[in-house]
Amino acid sequence: MTDRVVNLQQKARILSQIRAFFSERGVLEADVPCLDTHAVTDPYLTNFECDWQGRKLYLQTSPEYALKRLLSEGFGDCYYLGKAFRNEASSPQHSPEFLMLEWYRVGITPALLMVEIAELLNCILGVDKTTSISYADAFEQYANIDIWQAEHEQLIAAFPGEPYFDLAAESRTDLIQMLFSILVEPHLGQEIPCFVYDFPLEQAALAKANYDGRTAQRFELYYKGFELANGYGELTDPTEQSNRFQSDIEKRSRLGLPQVAPDNRLLAALEDGLPQCSGVALGVDRLCMLALGLRHIDLVQYN
Repeated sequence: MTDRVVNLQQKARILSQIRAFFSERGVLEADVPCLDTHAVTDPYLTNFECDWQGRKLYLQTSPEYALKRLLSEGFGDCYYLGKAFRNEASSPQHSPEFLMLEWYRVGITPALLMVEIAELLNCILGVDKTTSISYADAFEQYANIDIWQAEHEQLIAAFPGEPYFDLAAESRTDLIQMLFSILVEPHLGQEIPCFVYDFPLEQAALAKANYDGRTAQRFELYYKGFELANGYGELTDPTEQSNRFQSDIEKRSRLGLPQVAPDNRLLAALEDGLPQCSGVALGVDRLCMLALGLRHIDLVQYN
């Protein structure tokens, strides 16, 4: 028996543990399509495309839109454990086809969802402690940058070494995101899993805005060099969601990317009434790599 087969057996046991974790909490597993008629508008994500009987279909980058449609129809607390697909370069931590766990809890806050994620980590990894820090405080602590006050030139000056592209042409939001990945992320969760919360509103994705008007109800989880999970206090306002779709489309145009139509079924679901909820997507292959002490995703995938 090869080492990879042993790893895959361990992975199968972890999947059983995940399903038992949610069964104990009364959260139902939802079966949603991997193929859909809409691509995502997010300029930083690319769907795989295929043709079926003259129609263009897209492999989904996450089950988010479909699960939110279910929630709007009254399905209740739910999770998806299955494949997702992103048409981007592979790396030791990323494969274009990967296993995703995404779940939604009706009526709870992101803070309570983070507690549940910590319980799942304890179940799978035996880790009984987590820590948390706001996005702005993490920047201050690890990069000595006040993201609310820093000027464009100060952000450019903070980049280490000689950049291979024109930083002056980048937006302030993009500079902050790049600096976060270079200067902040390497310090996060090295010993204890770390939640970073209150992302800038410009990075809200599908998260609600906070009352301060400059941050969003978004968090990410980091542990031992892995970005493990991304969660939101979910946006329920169809007008705001439509505006964000339009903002994505405009950015795609500026970047010279193919145009993508917004998913009107998601907007209709929000119009029907998405319940107040929090949700999170977690990379299961990465979780298994952490559980098994591995550093390359190929070792926990069968290909």
